[in-house]
Amino acid sequence: MSDAVQPTAAEVRAAAEAVKTALDRHLAAVERRTGDDDPAVYEAFNELAAAAEEYDELLYDRYDEVTPFEIPGSDDTLPPYTGPEEPNALSVVIRRDYSVVEPQRLLAQAQRVEAVEEDGATATEGFDAASGTLHGALGVLFGEFEPDEIASRHKEFGLEEGDSTLWVTAADESAEPGEWLEAPFEAIDPQRVVCRFDVSAVFDDESDDEDIEDDLEADAELEPSDPQDADR
Repeated sequence: MSDAVQPTAAEVRAAAEAVKTALDRHLAAVERRTGDDDPAVYEAFNELAAAAEEYDELLYDRYDEVTPFEIPGSDDTLPPYTGPEEPNALSVVIRRDYSVVEPQRLLAQAQRVEAVEEDGATATEGFDAASGTLHGALGVLFGEFEPDEIASRHKEFGLEEGDSTLWVTAADESAEPGEWLEAPFEAIDPQRVVCRFDVSAVFDDESDDEDIEDDLEADAELEPSDPQDADR
């Protein structure tokens, strides 16, 4: 980074003071907390995280040094639950991502479904069906099978699983029929999320990286420090 855009020493010092102030406020909020989900503690936590992240960045930009702080990503956390203690209704929001890795298999499966619906017509007869295109085939399959069945049989349909997430949200009462169908995901209140479950290949990658590091450390401990030791 050039000197023209580097933070000044005074800016780094001010960021350090901001961390100290945020730390004091967080401790005071914890000492005065009124419950496990006290919003004051949540707010103080976020302020402390933001101050620590700002200080870490300025310290690195100015002095090429880092702090021991590990700032949790805000995208992976949920605010405190403020929904009803005894929910009368629940909404389960699910997203599953897939990649189309075998288009011909996908088309063939959709044509088999339509063949049954066309009173015995076969895929080789060349009937003009929705399954003749990939987006049409997807419509046929997702119209015929439940999402859970497609998830369990995705390889049969030429699909490869990607990330998925499931959110359970609480409500005071059930929505009116048809109320949210046009925009099913816009009305989610993060503070009413009871729980969420995420599945992602990135978690497997992190685990694999840790295993590799552990294996390398173990190998390093087993390797002789003196080449002559290998001959003994």
